[in-house]
Amino acid sequence: MRYQMAFLGILVLAATAPLAGQQPPQAPIRLGMIGLDTSHVIAFTKQINDPERNYPCRIVAGFPGGSPDFAPSSSRVEQYTKQLREQFGLEIVDSIEQLCGKVDGVLLESVEGRPHLGQIRPVLQAKKPVFIDKPMAGDLADVLEIFRLAKEHGVPCWSSSSLRYNPETYGMRRNAQVGEVIGCVAYGPCAIETVMPDLYWYGVHGVETLFTIMGPGCQSVRRIHTADTDEVVGLWADGRVGTYRGLRRGQKGFGALVFGSKTIHHIDRYVGYDPLVEQIVTFFQTNQVPVAPEETIEIFAFMTAADVSKQQNGAAVSLESVLQAAKEKNRLRRGTPASLSAP
Repeated sequence: MRYQMAFLGILVLAATAPLAGQQPPQAPIRLGMIGLDTSHVIAFTKQINDPERNYPCRIVAGFPGGSPDFAPSSSRVEQYTKQLREQFGLEIVDSIEQLCGKVDGVLLESVEGRPHLGQIRPVLQAKKPVFIDKPMAGDLADVLEIFRLAKEHGVPCWSSSSLRYNPETYGMRRNAQVGEVIGCVAYGPCAIETVMPDLYWYGVHGVETLFTIMGPGCQSVRRIHTADTDEVVGLWADGRVGTYRGLRRGQKGFGALVFGSKTIHHIDRYVGYDPLVEQIVTFFQTNQVPVAPEETIEIFAFMTAADVSKQQNGAAVSLESVLQAAKEKNRLRRGTPASLSAP
């Protein structure tokens, strides 16, 4: 009898042990969200935590944040926080430092960019990889400072609009039917909020579309601004011209007209958040940023230069001039002597 029991024990162990070469299941990558004041926090949590998608990540915690002086934030933060707690079971914490102690990576979701620099500092100090939702920051100086701090702390960090990963848009630089991209007119809704540069709030989606198709290399912009429309024309270093058209009247869909060496192609379909979520999940698996900081910086320099051009009645404004002004702002607030500042 004793030998029979021992034999049965061996059989049980054999049945429950992993097969040769089979890895035991890994714990999911725990993610936290900062800024529960945008519909994105619901959409991303629903997708990333969907058991049918079987992602290796789970959003487990959130810090509400919010901007009291900005109605699109203050009017929604309580509602979304409650929904995340009650419907999705997220733990709601009292500080960003507390959040960082509970997660492996962070989605910085605050609906407007002004708080982002202050919110990301403890995240970078905690060495947590971070995705920053649009707009990346409240001004160009903050964009530069975020990337500087991320490099200083050795933390992978990136930002993107979901429009970048619209399949037609994302593949346009390598589209054999279109050929070489000679020019582009990207368009989209362009509501303006006065707490940030004009195009940062909603124009960022169309501008990111433009750069996804054209690639970096813009040198200067000119802007025509009316109550209904913005037309921002960029001149690229190789002579190509790319245009962003911001819409505030009539039909306001997203899209782009691409002028190629072989054909003219119209992109007029938006597929939603799924492709961006795939990129976010892959980022937290690999710690590899899918968008180079230099391209994101150029996107925000383009939008900043557009504001300066508006102030100067449509004059051409170089991206280099607004970048230098932003670097000087950062130098002054850090108290760095001019002789020690980066070129």
